[in-house]
Amino acid sequence: MSTLTILLIVVSAVAILLLMVLKLKINAFLALLITSIYVGVLTGMPLNDISRSIQEGMAGTLGFVATVVGLGAIFGQMLESSGGAESLADYLLKKFGKKRAPWAMVLSGFLVGIPVFFDVGFIILVPIVYALSRDTKRSLLYYAIPLLAGLAVTHSFIPPTPGPVAVADIINAQLGWVILLGFILGIPTAIIAGPIFGKYIAGKINLLPPQSIDTQQQEQVQPPPFRLIIITISLPLILILLNTFTTVAVSKEIISASIWTEIVEFLGHPFTALIIATLTAIYFLCMKRGMSRQKVLELSTKALGPAGIIILITGAGGVLKQILIDSGIGQQMAETMMHSALPPILLAWLISAAVRITQGSATVAMITAASLTAPIISAFELSDPHRALVVLAIASGATMLSHVNDSGFWLVGKYLGMNEKQTLQSWTVMESIIAICGLTFTLIAALFFV
Repeated sequence: MSTLTILLIVVSAVAILLLMVLKLKINAFLALLITSIYVGVLTGMPLNDISRSIQEGMAGTLGFVATVVGLGAIFGQMLESSGGAESLADYLLKKFGKKRAPWAMVLSGFLVGIPVFFDVGFIILVPIVYALSRDTKRSLLYYAIPLLAGLAVTHSFIPPTPGPVAVADIINAQLGWVILLGFILGIPTAIIAGPIFGKYIAGKINLLPPQSIDTQQQEQVQPPPFRLIIITISLPLILILLNTFTTVAVSKEIISASIWTEIVEFLGHPFTALIIATLTAIYFLCMKRGMSRQKVLELSTKALGPAGIIILITGAGGVLKQILIDSGIGQQMAETMMHSALPPILLAWLISAAVRITQGSATVAMITAASLTAPIISAFELSDPHRALVVLAIASGATMLSHVNDSGFWLVGKYLGMNEKQTLQSWTVMESIIAICGLTFTLIAALFFV
């Protein structure tokens, strides 16, 4: 099959996917499955093999992703419903003071965004932004942009949020490296897109806090203490990172394999780490503070609703990846790319950004980019840190140029009382800064892992 034929198949597949999602309003899960079948037929795969690849791609992907995303969703729900997010933000504001409140807000968003979905975290914390704006008479954007930047960066860069978890699984990257590099690159990205840009845009657009707006109120009268929240959020991250470092140390014969290294690796596996963290959150944040077992059960069930959608879309992305591999087109794409001057990180970012701008969903953009680049990346024999950087590049691209086809655009605009032009000038530019900084920092970091 010629390079031109491969290119036409891939471009037409993406075009059909976008047509189904945008024009025909077909759910992304179904659209990805149809696109996978389309690619399989065009590449000449026997029909029975296409069916087998669908089953293998779905099973291979969901075995990991469904468990991690499901546990992560329950974990985040416990933090949200216990009042932990507001407690964390209030504590940081007291420590930073009102003069440095934007830095407290970006840090609050950065920490809350690890276990809690982006939109939920924003809705929970936006009343604090209103209060700060009323007290200081500054534009809402002076505090809102830092909060949004912190939430957006960790939502895209740091597991156990669903996006990086799904992408890491599809391209076979270790979550420990994604977490470590996500923190290292995410912090300067959040600072640039948050307090720095927030101060600039607040001087251009003066927004007053709305008089009344619907916000979610927490049932807990007394929120959990800051130290408990930090320990709970950090627990799974520390266990996973410890597992990563132990695995590297054993493979390089820095330490010898033993029953203790096996225990560390078991406790640091994402499954075990998130089970421990979720049970810790359920007991210490909820049940010990007076929440009934029935309420905990109801919240756990509620959390799995949005998680289920992400899990199925990710599984369909795994199907597309499997079709590309089984049809042989993935290997041919890889061989073509081996002779290209375009580095894998830049290629992954461009695909993700293009899909994101066209159809709006960051999740669909990440899954599509990961599925298309996975066969290419496997041919490059990248190291674990380099694979993690590809994950971050894909996540960065999926934040590019959020506009009217993205639900986040309207959510932010509604809660901050902005019209479309103001939302484009603030939220859209902030998201694009995250995308460009993410790409820049991953390319720089890649120089250290050649």
